[in-house]
Amino acid sequence: MTSVDDKTVVDKNEVNKNAIKTPDKLVGSWKLVSASSTTRDGERNETPYGPDPVGFLTYGLDGRVTALISNGGRKVLSVGGGQPEEQAEAFRTFLAYAGRYTLTDDKVIHFVEISSIQNYVGKELVRNIRFQNNQITLVTPPTRINGKIQTVELIWQRLGTSS
Repeated sequence: MTSVDDKTVVDKNEVNKNAIKTPDKLVGSWKLVSASSTTRDGERNETPYGPDPVGFLTYGLDGRVTALISNGGRKVLSVGGGQPEEQAEAFRTFLAYAGRYTLTDDKVIHFVEISSIQNYVGKELVRNIRFQNNQITLVTPPTRINGKIQTVELIWQRLGTSS
């Protein structure tokens, strides 16, 4: 990678090296099947993203990841893009980010380059990962959410070419 006039230029060979290192078993598109969270005290929440959340996760051969999660039951904004309260609720109920990723035996690390939550940019989101048939389960490390330390478990189903 080189820098020319404050612009980063990626060497094509570097991109190809990343693509070769990317394991095929993760590459593709995945749809969120379920989400749950558990506190340190064992308190479980089956709807951390509201009822019927929707999410898509895409891992590319080029080592890139895109993640989108929407709470279930989101409301349509009023005319003109909604009132400030509506906009705040829309922000609170949708997460999007993209960047690079690496995969080890039991962890996937997302290196966030752009996000709807600016605090994630430049950070590594580490997830434990389990593969089972056409599903993956991603589990966060213990994290403070709404004042409680908890882990979040997301189960994703691989999408076929016609999905």
